[in-house]
Amino acid sequence: MIVDFAIYRDGRRAEGPDDLSDALDEARAAGGFVWIGLHEPSEREFDLVTREFGLHPLAVEDALKAHQRPKLEVYDDSLFLVLKPVVYEPESDRVSTGEVMLFIGDCFVVTVRHGEGSPLAAVRRRLEREPEILHKGPTAVMYAVSDAVVDHYVEVATELQTDLEELEAEVFSPDGGGGSRTTASRIYTFKRQILEFRRATGPLAMPLTRLAGLGQLGTGVPFVDEKARPFFRDVNDHLTRVNESVEGLDRLVSDILSAHLAQMSVRQNDDMRKISAWAAMAAIPTMIAGIYGMNFDHMPELHWTWSYPAVIAVMAALEVVLYRTFKRRGWL
Repeated sequence: MIVDFAIYRDGRRAEGPDDLSDALDEARAAGGFVWIGLHEPSEREFDLVTREFGLHPLAVEDALKAHQRPKLEVYDDSLFLVLKPVVYEPESDRVSTGEVMLFIGDCFVVTVRHGEGSPLAAVRRRLEREPEILHKGPTAVMYAVSDAVVDHYVEVATELQTDLEELEAEVFSPDGGGGSRTTASRIYTFKRQILEFRRATGPLAMPLTRLAGLGQLGTGVPFVDEKARPFFRDVNDHLTRVNESVEGLDRLVSDILSAHLAQMSVRQNDDMRKISAWAAMAAIPTMIAGIYGMNFDHMPELHWTWSYPAVIAVMAALEVVLYRTFKRRGWL
């Protein structure tokens, strides 16, 4: 469905015809551009936009099916940019991603949104309050959307860092929280969320490098104003910091998981030593009682009056010796 549709002249929103073809001609004649926003359009709904703006069929297919990696495709009449906004829910430690596709031409912008967490409405409102930026045309829209998505990446990375510090404190707490049966599951779930976050941020590095004009791939990208490249370099710098943060988070989570498993192993070893110590202590009286429980006529001290208390005393003495020995070695 069409969420918003407007013509922009000199950086300001203007009323225009409802017909897309007439709106495009009017915007081109006035030196402006058309910006149309769609939310999860069907193939039938998107067909009119495809015909009027001459969008490439491969890009249209990607926009309709979604589930794309962040990428930048260059076609004859347009650019196709895919972004993945991220939403983090601290209560459930869940990272969810949406998708934003942008078709950029000489005098049009088509944005297609899938899922939640999209910054498009906020970006449009902000740009309409800053006509000096919107005056730059479709490039300004592409920059503003990219900047909003990456800035939110920074916020999500900060939230993940905070939650990871809390998880780390729990694992290494002196009260034994690291031995909780659910801790390993929480750590693994957290690692999966970081992986989901990385799938959104990592592949975006190459498209922003091209838009920023960095390296050999940054030359010859059409429909991008040369004066806008420093702004894309700023977005790329923010993304680089996010990716570095994600790499650090991923390594730290792996280290915490390894430390937790090591703690569990140490605890199990301690438990086994305690069990072995108690079993050894139980073996002494069992052995003595077993010997004197045999039915033989000729056994030493069977008819001695003090045999029973003597055997009990020997058992108790041996138990005390074993207990003090194990206690001194830390087995009990």
